[in-house]
Amino acid sequence: MGSTRLYSKGRVLGHKRGKRNTHPNTSLLQIEGVGSKEDAQFYLGKRVAYVYRAKTEVQGSKVRVIWGRVTRPHGSSGVVKAKFRHNMPPHAFGASVRIMLYPSNI
Repeated sequence: MGSTRLYSKGRVLGHKRGKRNTHPNTSLLQIEGVGSKEDAQFYLGKRVAYVYRAKTEVQGSKVRVIWGRVTRPHGSSGVVKAKFRHNMPPHAFGASVRIMLYPSNI
């Protein structure tokens, strides 16, 4: 049996921002295969993991995770806003994130 992914792939677009101000406490994510506000509804409340590798080991692992949660849609093209426990660092812009399929509201 093949392995089944327990998450959808997404991409970090950047912080929520206006023309001049950035709001680093909210990040914008594009989820793969989501093209409308209606499609994005399914992902509201889902947990997001930004997994990355660091140079120094912590507890025997160089892999680290920043957890967050999808909060609401952004615009009409399927982009969503998410809040992370720690604000996303700018080197994460353009990086991929995992949108977990839990908590489930089906």
